[in-house]
Amino acid sequence: MGKEKASIKSVAERIKGIEEELVQVLKNLREKIRALETERASLLAEIEELKKEAEARVSALESEVTTLREEVKALKELLSRTE
Repeated sequence: MGKEKASIKSVAERIKGIEEELVQVLKNLREKIRALETERASLLAEIEELKKEAEARVSALESEVTTLREEVKALKELLSRTE
């Protein structure tokens, strides 16, 4: 009976140790999840800012292209008058 009690006690201690390790793993995973959620929110905000900047740049480039086309047209008209 003594060996059996020692064996049960040993198994119980191992189970308790495994439980403690699992609790620690769970805590670590929760911390990592929180960090990833924070990083995700930050990245989404950065993406939105980059989208706004890109849209503004596109608008500026479209305006510049329109201006250049008008200048080309005016120059062509001017050249055709002088010929």
